[in-house]
Amino acid sequence: MQGLFSSSLCSWDNAAMAQGKRISVDIHEDALRAIKDMGAAAKQGRLAAGEGQSAAAARLGVHVQTIARIESGEPGVAIGHVLGMLALYGISMELRPPAA
Repeated sequence: MQGLFSSSLCSWDNAAMAQGKRISVDIHEDALRAIKDMGAAAKQGRLAAGEGQSAAAARLGVHVQTIARIESGEPGVAIGHVLGMLALYGISMELRPPAA
């Protein structure tokens, strides 16, 4: 069964780590797309609500940089922060198992 992560889960990406990325595993492109899509949806929700990143950060209880990282689709952001931001703006998600 193929999931969203590549088979080399334990390989370290030294170049990414050197650039300050907080993710150390190879992530399948479908998962990266989903993360970017969630970030874009969160940003759209925030903008539609007329809020700045500072207001979103205060409501979520995180630093404003975390909001920027969510919205840019950075894969190293805690999933609870991402889902929390989506929930702030009434955005829901549907999970589907991978195609067989």
